[in-house]
Amino acid sequence: MTEKRLRFAIFGNEYQAKKSTGIRQVLDGLYRRHAEVYVDRPFYEYLTTVLHEEVRADSVFDGYNFDADYAISLGGDGTFLKAANRIMAKHTPLVGVNTGRLGFLAEVLPSEFEEALDEMYNNKCRFEEHTAIQIETDAASDDLPIEGSPYALNDIAILKRDTASMITVRAFVNDDYLVTYQADGLVVCTPTGSTAYNLSNGGPIIVPQSGSLCLTPVAPHSLNIRPIVINDTSVIRLEVESRTHNYLVAIDGRSEKLHEGITITIRKAPYTVRVVKLLSKRYFSILREKMMWGADTRS
Repeated sequence: MTEKRLRFAIFGNEYQAKKSTGIRQVLDGLYRRHAEVYVDRPFYEYLTTVLHEEVRADSVFDGYNFDADYAISLGGDGTFLKAANRIMAKHTPLVGVNTGRLGFLAEVLPSEFEEALDEMYNNKCRFEEHTAIQIETDAASDDLPIEGSPYALNDIAILKRDTASMITVRAFVNDDYLVTYQADGLVVCTPTGSTAYNLSNGGPIIVPQSGSLCLTPVAPHSLNIRPIVINDTSVIRLEVESRTHNYLVAIDGRSEKLHEGITITIRKAPYTVRVVKLLSKRYFSILREKMMWGADTRS
C-alpha cells in the first residue's frame, strides 16, 4: 500500500546562527517520506544562499499563499510565534522543531523529528488547541494604528516608550472598571504566554486549555496591585495616558507605537493555534525540564 504523500509548509529563522545539522535532519526526514515540501521564501533564500543547503522544495511561497497538511517551525520560540501567526486562520497543525535555545513552545528536537513524522503519518499524534488573543482600537481606519496582524498567541503588552516615567492604564473588564495601573506597562497573556513575559514580571503559570487570560503589571508603582486571572471570554478595554503622549504596544514581541487617546480592546481571537504534540511529551514534564520549575538548587 502506497503511503500518503503529506504536504508540509516550512518556516524558519533566517537570522539564527548556523544550525545546519538540525535543519538537515528535518529535510532528510521529509525527503525519505516523499513529502511535498513548501518553504517560506525568506527561509528558502537563507538555506540556499547562506547555509548553501540543497533544498528540494516543491514550491516556495510568500505570505499566506500556501496550503499544507502540516506546518513546521524551524528555530526557537520566536520563530514558532511568527509561524503560528501565519497558520492561525488556516488552522494548519504546527510542529515546533527546536534549533534555538530554550524551546518551550518549539519542543521537538531535530533528533525526535522522525518520531513526530511517524505519528503524523500514522494519525497517532496529539493536537492541542491554543487560544490566541487580538487587539482592536477605536481609531479611525485611515489612521492605521495597528499595522500587520492583530493576533497574538503569547501576549499583548502595553509599554512606556522611554525610561523617564511610567504610564497610566485604566482597565475595564466587560465594561466593569477594574483598576488604574501606574506602571511601566501591562501584559495581557494567554495560558501559552503565561511562561513568557508574564512570568518574568511575577505573573502565574497557567496551564493550557484552562480558559483563562491574565493581566500582569510591569513594575507597578503600587505594591498592592497584583496579577489577576480572568475568563478568556472577557473583553478587556484599556485607556492609556503617558507624559510623552504615546506608548508602545507589543503583539507577541512586535512593537507598534500608539498615541494617547486611542482606546484599546483585547479579546479572544476567532482562531486557535493547533499545536502538534508528541505522545511522549507532557506539559508538566516540559515545565520541569525547560523552566527548571520546582528544581531544588540547594547544594
